[in-house]
Amino acid sequence: MKDLRYPIGEFNCPDKLTAEQISEYILELETLPSRLEDLVTDFSNDQLETPYRPGGWTVRQVVHHIADSHHHSYTRFKWALTEDEPLIKAYEEKDWSILFDARTAPISLSLHYIRALHAKLVFLLKGIAADDMKKCYLHPEGNVKVSVAENIAKYAWHGNHHFAHIKNLAQREGW
Repeated sequence: MKDLRYPIGEFNCPDKLTAEQISEYILELETLPSRLEDLVTDFSNDQLETPYRPGGWTVRQVVHHIADSHHHSYTRFKWALTEDEPLIKAYEEKDWSILFDARTAPISLSLHYIRALHAKLVFLLKGIAADDMKKCYLHPEGNVKVSVAENIAKYAWHGNHHFAHIKNLAQREGW
């Protein structure tokens, strides 16, 4: 079960992020929308309603979750860049995943949104100064400081993590 939950391993941020690593993470964020669209666009409704693991979210819910989560991340970047260590608001992702839209909306809504959101996000991240990478927000769970650089790494991992959920399911099912 653990392998199905964490197909690329759990997030583990390097202690020191280099400019080269950050550029690689930004490239992963830049390519996620196309990779995700290529993977899921032709899925049937039955495939979209298939959980990626026993007891897990359906493919539809995962796609909508990526949009919701990365929307929050974009806002967190903006807060960190414009405020002095702001305390962010967390959200209940499991509760969001059972809302009507996450369970039933066409995935095209989130795929289009992810494409637009990532275009804005990548444009922002490519243009910020090296010193801005050190700016932080505070996460309310433990008042943990998260730097802009760490958040870049975290959301590159997050996109790849959920992409792997769907890709591995498709491979297991022979889709």
